[in-house]
Amino acid sequence: MPVAKVVEICAASPISIEDAVAKGVARASETLEHVQGAWVQDIKVEVDGGKIVEWRVNLKVTFVLN
Repeated sequence: MPVAKVVEICAASPISIEDAVAKGVARASETLEHVQGAWVQDIKVEVDGGKIVEWRVNLKVTFVLN
């Protein structure tokens, strides 16, 4: 029976929420083996002059241990 672990990471993008999530998952996959999924825990934005300049997400990434 496989055992999985969950880690929490933060990622950001000036483009969109989807881009921030994709960047976070891609970066996690560079370090962690067997990434199985992720869920978005929080979404935040950075605002400048009344406009969103950066999307930030807190992700919980699940991966299977060797």
